[in-house]
Amino acid sequence: MDISTSTVLVTGANRGFGRALAAELLSRGATVHAGARNPDQIDLPGAKPIALDITDPDSVAAAVKATGDVTLLVNNAGSSTGADLLAADLADIRLEMDTHYFGTLSVVRAFAPQIAANGGGAILNVLSGLSWVSFPELGAYCAAKSAEWSLTNALRVQLADQGIRVAGLHVGYMDTDMVREVDAAKSNPADIARIAVDGLAAGAYEILADDAARQAQAALAVGVSALYPQLP
Repeated sequence: MDISTSTVLVTGANRGFGRALAAELLSRGATVHAGARNPDQIDLPGAKPIALDITDPDSVAAAVKATGDVTLLVNNAGSSTGADLLAADLADIRLEMDTHYFGTLSVVRAFAPQIAANGGGAILNVLSGLSWVSFPELGAYCAAKSAEWSLTNALRVQLADQGIRVAGLHVGYMDTDMVREVDAAKSNPADIARIAVDGLAAGAYEILADDAARQAQAALAVGVSALYPQLP
């Protein structure tokens, strides 16, 4: 797709990877609606701040009415409670699903008709290498991202005949506030943003942005023994 003629809504664009994505899209000539719960936090010159809480149906509906010109939707807004599935408060686990699965689905359902009415376009769901492998200490996040991957696959087929291409971005750790405490190699969000937008421009359905994502996909094809070698 031609990024320079696209009008984009990026959710969670106030910081971290969402901000990097919005900046990359702006640098390529796109018109960018930068969504955030608090639009006053948007500090990107050229971006159009828009109030958007993807877990609030009224907020999503208001964002649809406030735009009208979107041809590319980037579902980036996320949460990371650090909840494991056996010991954490169920409210934290529900928050992960409400954000990554139900929130993403709500925004897609709201904006897909707008994209179709504008002649078609694309949707990018920001997924993770953890869509394919689960870390017990992040069980809720991993489950939610796995659900979002399944959602991406279903929507990819359902929306194709409306001229909407649905892509998924898989990436490992990026150097953002969300994983500040994680002691592991982390990619520069700006680098991943370039890879993601290159993939969109090329019409890719699946964008594997780093070695962590590629290794997780390869292990998924092998099975449990490759994904969880610690098991007896």
